[in-house]
Amino acid sequence: VALVTGAAAGIGRASALAFAAEGAQVVVSDMDADGGAETVKLIRAAGGEAEFIACDIADAGQVAVLVDGAVQRYGRLDCAHNNAGIGGGQQWLADTERGQWDRVLSVNLTGSWLCLAAEIKHMTAVGGGAIVATSSASSLLGIARTGIYAATKAAINQLVRSAASEYAAAGVRVNAVLPGPIRTEMVARAMRTDPALEEHLMASVPMGRVGEPREVADAVVWLCSDRASFITGTCLCVDGGQVLR
Repeated sequence: VALVTGAAAGIGRASALAFAAEGAQVVVSDMDADGGAETVKLIRAAGGEAEFIACDIADAGQVAVLVDGAVQRYGRLDCAHNNAGIGGGQQWLADTERGQWDRVLSVNLTGSWLCLAAEIKHMTAVGGGAIVATSSASSLLGIARTGIYAATKAAINQLVRSAASEYAAAGVRVNAVLPGPIRTEMVARAMRTDPALEEHLMASVPMGRVGEPREVADAVVWLCSDRASFITGTCLCVDGGQVLR
């Protein structure tokens, strides 16, 4: 049984589809009910099993309902991909308003912690599980006008390492994926609007291209599988080498 947040589109949808293709029963979650329903539809059309549960991960009550609901529906929780998050906008730090800071922090970091804590409680009770958080290659870079977003993602890296250390003996593995430029719907729209953006993104990646959501999803599913059974506390870059530059 796998739970994926932020699964209405992009990396989250690709992850949900990849888990289902490996035979998992998938709980699809997002604030976008229409997008979440479409992800469920795609999984079922391919012969998989999935249910949608709406959730704002910044709300502790909704997170509890989500994780408890997954366990009640399928009887257990083996894997979780904590993918939901928001961007911080392209702003200089000194020009950022406090409300924007609070919102990005509450979703990206507090929301990740709420999901992680709820999932760990269920997993430790049944002898283990695997959790992957979506961080970002920007957490390791100093990219101008991404400071708020990058700060929350860097904090997620440390949250993952601490959780991995604390719960390894209980059988819970916790890792993170750090995507670089990925061709999600949002990025694709931006590149169509600004043709120079794709050129800029490609120039920032040694492999010379933008990644695909399924490439991140494959890494997530692998980290949750028994094939990665001796891996915990890892922050895995899926970025075409972007952090090398």
